[in-house]
Amino acid sequence: HFLNKVCTHTADLDYKEIKIYPGNYDFWKKSSELSAAQRLDKNKKIEGRVKELEDFVRRFSANASKSKQATSRKKLIEKLSPEELPVSSRKSPYISFSPVSKCGTDVVKVKQVSHSVEGELVLNNVSFTINKNEKVAIIGDNSITKTTLLQILSGEITPDKGEVEWGDSVQFTSFPKDNTKFFDTGATLLEWLTGYSETNEIQEVRGFLGRMLFSGDDVKKVVSVLSGGEKARAMFSKMMVTSANTLIFDEPTDHLDLESISSLNDGLSAYSECIIFTSHDYELLNTVANRIIEVSPKGYFDQRTSFSEYMESEIVAKKRLSLK
Repeated sequence: HFLNKVCTHTADLDYKEIKIYPGNYDFWKKSSELSAAQRLDKNKKIEGRVKELEDFVRRFSANASKSKQATSRKKLIEKLSPEELPVSSRKSPYISFSPVSKCGTDVVKVKQVSHSVEGELVLNNVSFTINKNEKVAIIGDNSITKTTLLQILSGEITPDKGEVEWGDSVQFTSFPKDNTKFFDTGATLLEWLTGYSETNEIQEVRGFLGRMLFSGDDVKKVVSVLSGGEKARAMFSKMMVTSANTLIFDEPTDHLDLESISSLNDGLSAYSECIIFTSHDYELLNTVANRIIEVSPKGYFDQRTSFSEYMESEIVAKKRLSLK
């Protein structure tokens, strides 16, 4: 979103060269993908033509009446050669969540929840019900308020007042802002993820890690020494392997590069069940969420709408003043 709003030109450093595109990020993305698709299509057509010529040569090279045609086609085969496509230095993970079952109508009910952190009230009498297929963005100026609400939803902490009631058919998995406790172990990445897999099939686990760009000896890394970005990708693989039907994310784009953020955006947009998340990424908020719940120590405000419509609405703006 930022690049699209600001950039007039995009310099793409890839394939050991730099190429300038006269446009913003979306223009570069569409143009570069179209160019790559055209080169691939051209190669496929050349390969198909070569195969046709080779079939003719095999069939008629020993036929005296068609020997000249066969020879001509041999020479044409020598002239035709697919373009050697360069290998991109850009690596994108493949983030895709597949729920093993569907949620019921009511996913979770939050009933009059209030909570204080170190004596300061951060949640004040919050109540809402999230239904199936809803993708809810939790927003607000106070990051502690948002994180506390997600911690209460995921069962990490118990609210001072009120309760949270999950639907019987709901299986949720979460991506916390602080994932330290998940990596406080001497296990390798392969051992770590296998512990969360129901099947314990090594090849299946390797597949999930491969989608997150962990291949070869990468799976032998001890998880406690992974970088912030690697830990984030490991958490995505953990969430994918569980096949849950409700996903909870607290600032999932922290530590991620642009390719990973884009892949996450695509994965969440395509997800068919319920998502509850916080983020500072405008594109993620605006393309994924279909409901906005804004929370503050003074209360909350709930609206079924997109993020951009929520922020641009004059009616919403007046109501939001009560949360300041």
